[in-house]
Amino acid sequence: MERKWWKEGCVYQIYPRSFYDFNGDGIGDLKGITKNLEYVKELGASIIWLNPCYKSPNDDNGYDISDYRAIMDDFGTMEDFDALLEKAHSLGLKIIMDLVVNHTSDEHEWFIKSSSSKDNDKSDWYIWKDQKNNWGACFGGSAWEYCESRGQYYLHSFSKKQPDLNWENKDVRDAVYDLMNYWGDKGIDGFRMDVITMISKDQSFPDGELNGEYGDSSKYTNNGPRIHEFLKEMNEKSISHYDWLTVGEGAGARVEDTLSYTDPKNKELNMIFSFEHMNYAKPQCENNWKEDKFLLPGYKRIYKKWQEGLDQRGWNTLYLENHDQVRSVSRYGNTTTKELWKKSAKALAVMYYLMQGTPYIYMGQELGLTNTCFNSIDEYRDIAAKNDYSVMLSRGFSKEDALRLLNLTSRDNSRTPFPWNENGGFTTSKPWIKYNQDISFINVESEKKDPDSILNFYKKLIALRKNSDTLIYGSFKLLEEDDESLFVYSRTLGDEKYLVVVNMSEDIRQYKTEGKVVLSNYDDSTDVLRSWEAKVVKEK
Repeated sequence: MERKWWKEGCVYQIYPRSFYDFNGDGIGDLKGITKNLEYVKELGASIIWLNPCYKSPNDDNGYDISDYRAIMDDFGTMEDFDALLEKAHSLGLKIIMDLVVNHTSDEHEWFIKSSSSKDNDKSDWYIWKDQKNNWGACFGGSAWEYCESRGQYYLHSFSKKQPDLNWENKDVRDAVYDLMNYWGDKGIDGFRMDVITMISKDQSFPDGELNGEYGDSSKYTNNGPRIHEFLKEMNEKSISHYDWLTVGEGAGARVEDTLSYTDPKNKELNMIFSFEHMNYAKPQCENNWKEDKFLLPGYKRIYKKWQEGLDQRGWNTLYLENHDQVRSVSRYGNTTTKELWKKSAKALAVMYYLMQGTPYIYMGQELGLTNTCFNSIDEYRDIAAKNDYSVMLSRGFSKEDALRLLNLTSRDNSRTPFPWNENGGFTTSKPWIKYNQDISFINVESEKKDPDSILNFYKKLIALRKNSDTLIYGSFKLLEEDDESLFVYSRTLGDEKYLVVVNMSEDIRQYKTEGKVVLSNYDDSTDVLRSWEAKVVKEK
């Protein structure tokens, strides 16, 4: 398998609004990230993924972009970005940006002109229809909004302030490639591409299967008819000009789709964020809120399918958290006591981090941050959470039940301020969103001092993989596939073999291993697997 820097590195994701507030206005900024780059370096990560920091009216926390070549006022200036990039590179850190080109803000100059009339040079830069179909938007309501000035509807797969670009128009595509090259010439190291597999739509725009009041558009918007043509063109016009990491957000992408996206012969992308493992037994709103039981064998088989399916051809992304997900230790682990919280957070880290693929760590995950208890809808900031709350109330849920379910599922769980010390340390003023309730013991300062902390365990885990070709490039084999509490797999390259053993339960299990234990979340190692015990054994 061909060696690549983006295969061997660890990506640390930063949500700029919540990482560190340099100027004291309650909102994180670029200078705050620059000030704390050494923290990322000390952790052992080598790549930073920045969530959008472009100019935006902030309807969807920066994913509604009004100017791709300017910095959001809340975050600073282009000079601040240049200083961030320069310092990161001086420390040996690479920077990848968020590319959001399925849609723009309705305040982007392209849309302002497109919406002004049917007769202008941007008229068909967006998707306009005289009649709307039944598609629903991902954030609730219809996916179509009426525009008085044109007497037509425009498509918005997300918020009504996020109109979808018309990728059938070559001028649109060329404009996107041009802005990508603008950032490439600045020296960035790649892009994470927001909902990139949705840019090609079925041009017949058929009604979708009803899912409540609206039709499901995913069959006609995910992995659409021209998606590979568009990505090959993007690669030719932009990506191939740089030594970049490119990772696409792959809504609805199956293994076979991802192989097409990531096979080097196809010259499209390096890797895809798949969602199958994240959607497994996930509480969600589909006509009614539901909470499916998490069963480990089914979860393991999803990983097996992706690991084996992409082996030697494509490349996996490894992640448990990001800005769109809840905190992993609250979802998969056990937070009923501090000891179980600490053990389960470490066990989950070992479970996912040592498979084949590029590992991603979302800020705060390395501290074991938990879900945040929001006490009223007024404490939420996410447009999706507010929409879900309204939907639940309209369906007869009590406010108490609606808030309980939001606390399980809301994206705001991962967007609370990064805790630098027991008082927060994120800002000198009131933060834009409340702190997590557990920061008195989940914070950088406390965990740096504790040799047994989750933070220090992550440092060991990152170093272990970084120094092992087997744990990067080796083949994956799932063991104990039907076991309901053990997650066991091997990584093999040539004569070298590692065994990864994780007890994802509170039960005590017998499991004998042979070889040297090179990492464990317990001080000693026996043939008994204790509650949430994880260990990595070098067998040869």
